[in-house]
Amino acid sequence: MQELPKPWFDLQAYKKTRLLEAKYEAEIARKFLDEGLIRNAAGKTYQAWKALVAGIAVDHRDKLKGLFTGKIKIKGGKMIEKVDWVIAIMPSTALKIVSQVIGGEISLYTNLALLIHQYQYNGPDKEGIVSPYTNDEIAKNDIILLLNEIEKILSTYS
Repeated sequence: MQELPKPWFDLQAYKKTRLLEAKYEAEIARKFLDEGLIRNAAGKTYQAWKALVAGIAVDHRDKLKGLFTGKIKIKGGKMIEKVDWVIAIMPSTALKIVSQVIGGEISLYTNLALLIHQYQYNGPDKEGIVSPYTNDEIAKNDIILLLNEIEKILSTYS
């Protein structure tokens, strides 16, 4: 298995790999949908979105550097800039702010991705308390919407 290039070594190789990861995760999500595995598809769709945002974040590193300051020690004791760690890991807790820096459709669709992520863990909720989706079909519609957007965005990088 090939190791993911780290952004602190080669930003463009990292970007290319993360965009490819987004494509593959989206393809798997579609297969899960075809099999009726809606929550599994939700998970893969969310992973595809995170990979896409991480790849695009490379182009916004300078702006992100002002928000994610300082250094972080990684495995092996190496110190790297926090912004590079955020771009590499793209933790769910940073996804919203990173997407706001990127702006436009990325920021808007991140809201949908986070709702899908919530559905993945909680499933449908008839009362709408732990999930905004009252049934799987409503979630499926948003999953398809986000997958279509992922494919549209990826087509601009081909």
